Amino acid sequence: MSTFRAPKGTYDLIPPDSAKYLAVREAIAAPLRNSGYGYIETPGFENVELFARGVGESTDIVTKEMYAFETKGGDRLALRPEGTASVLRAALEANLHKAGNLPVKLWYSGSYYRYERPQKGRYRHFSQVGAEAIGAEDPALDAELIILADQAYRSLGLRNFRILLNSLGDKECRPVYRAALQDFLRGLDLDEETLRRAEINPLRVLDDKREDVQKQLGGAPLLRDYLCDGCKAYHEEVRDLITAAGVSFEDDPKLVRGLDYYTRTTFEFVHDGLGSQSAVGGGGRYDGLSEMIGGPALPSVGWALGVDRTVLALEAEGVELELPASTSVFAVPLGEEARRILFGVVTELRRAGVAADFSYGAKGLKGAMKNANRSGARFTVVAGERDLAEGVVQLKDMESGEQTAVAVDALVSELRSRLG
Repeated sequence: MSTFRAPKGTYDLIPPDSAKYLAVREAIAAPLRNSGYGYIETPGFENVELFARGVGESTDIVTKEMYAFETKGGDRLALRPEGTASVLRAALEANLHKAGNLPVKLWYSGSYYRYERPQKGRYRHFSQVGAEAIGAEDPALDAELIILADQAYRSLGLRNFRILLNSLGDKECRPVYRAALQDFLRGLDLDEETLRRAEINPLRVLDDKREDVQKQLGGAPLLRDYLCDGCKAYHEEVRDLITAAGVSFEDDPKLVRGLDYYTRTTFEFVHDGLGSQSAVGGGGRYDGLSEMIGGPALPSVGWALGVDRTVLALEAEGVELELPASTSVFAVPLGEEARRILFGVVTELRRAGVAADFSYGAKGLKGAMKNANRSGARFTVVAGERDLAEGVVQLKDMESGEQTAVAVDALVSELRSRLG
């Protein structure tokens, strides 16, 4: 047993389970790459103020969950708790919005960090794939991103997820609603911290998961009743485009999401097989975030989907992913000459795109064949001195048990043919 263990609330990705995580990331990214989104990667830590301004100083993420620290040089940094602010910062810093082709469409994949109470589906280190469309105010962009997420989930075989949809209004109509909601909240029996939050950002209270708070929110005013004509028309077009694409969704007038920067369209993907941590992803429009962090006005929309929770959702539905074999061919040499020749064959197979492995450590035939079985290889190549003297190797089909002699110089082409 090692002296050290993974920190509380974190996990290690270890084969063979790690292959599922890679497959989920690939499935989520595939429709994005096919829709004009380019890959972006940002540092794992940023200036604390980026998240304080962008995510919101009243959010739990900033006040309770962010890993913040001071460097030896006196800089105040934080491990990134979410991806949007970092991606927008990077796009502004690189002047991508000045290239003349808006929206700037970006996707990313990485680890994020929040100090939360660990439980199944909620970790202090977690993985997400995200997408952002920066610099255009268009209902079609909002619809596009929702449709692409739906496509990604369905390509994985997920069926029992729901899309929740709402509009949070804009700078014209939200202040009126904000005042009405604050008046309502002041009349409730709430603790001091929640009342303080209600004065800073009352919409955050609607997102409070505590049962005693939710019971009191039954008669809260709904934002949809306060939307201006522009926001109503925008939201209806988003709904129409999603419906026309054959994507089902549910209107949820209480959907807020946990970040301050959202405006107008907001959405969440939930899976009822995950218990309390039912959200597998979500996002929305954030038209004012660029200005919050010192950039020009750049209306934008995006989402982030949780890789960890998507894997849990697949398990809840009993979906088994079709994963490519990590090893298709396993080479077992018997003797030094066979080691030299088969090592060359394995190298050639790999260069030809065939997943191949080798029996390392000078094991005997019995031990090497056990390794071949454990590898999951479809074929095993065995060669000894007598075989090589005749210019052949023994090719064993691990499914049927059939074994045939194949000429060494024809082995690579024979294997490629059999593997398709």
